Amino acid sequence: MKLGIINIENKMEISYYNLKIAIFSFAIIFVLRWTWRILNHVWFKPKKLEKQLRQQGLKGNSYKLLYGDMKEMKKMIEEATSKPINLSHDLIWPRINPFIHKTITNYGKNCFVWIGPKPAVLITEPKLIREVLTKNYVYQKARGSPLSKLVISGLAAHEKDKWATHRRILNPAFHLDKLKHMLPAFKLTINEMLNTWKEVVSKDGTEIDVWPYLQTLTSDAISRTAFGSNYEEGKKIFELQKEQIELISKMARSIYIPGWR
Repeated sequence: MKLGIINIENKMEISYYNLKIAIFSFAIIFVLRWTWRILNHVWFKPKKLEKQLRQQGLKGNSYKLLYGDMKEMKKMIEEATSKPINLSHDLIWPRINPFIHKTITNYGKNCFVWIGPKPAVLITEPKLIREVLTKNYVYQKARGSPLSKLVISGLAAHEKDKWATHRRILNPAFHLDKLKHMLPAFKLTINEMLNTWKEVVSKDGTEIDVWPYLQTLTSDAISRTAFGSNYEEGKKIFELQKEQIELISKMARSIYIPGWR
């Protein structure tokens, strides 16, 4: 009996030992697998893509771990917006997106930048732009983060047959005859803005910050044409969308980690 009990205890010890080895091995495999996936995502894959882009004749900055060009991009935008803008046509682009302007100036009309660990190819040649926009079955849209889905939807995010269907539905709305009927709404919106400027200038002096007014000009015009009598309801929707875009833009400037927020 004692021998039988000892054998059972030994077997239980061996089974428990094997179970610990199995769990430990599984944990090591799991950790190694995720370590490789993370390293591949933040370093090996971007470096491989960079090599392929350079082999195709495209130029750009070397990839920087995790951030890519995001830090420099943010710094240049902050520096540009901290100074008053000079009313010169040549200085508008460097003001709006100084990093892209610098990249194209340094590396040519077709180049690339790094949005975190993902490269973005910049194309400025009209023929190539037309090819990309017309051959939507070949040049498919990159998958963005879950944040981008909150901002980009509709035709801008559709692919292939779905894109073609929605494009066909929208085309009639942009015919010249229909656009002519929208002119009175556009004129009314602009007149309201100009009248507001006249009131502000007459009361407060000769200077006025036109940027907030120009931001709402387009949304007001669309609200009048799309919502008609429900103009105020349309304005509220655009205001909510504007607030949402501002919040998402702040979040997009940092590295996206699933589940972190």
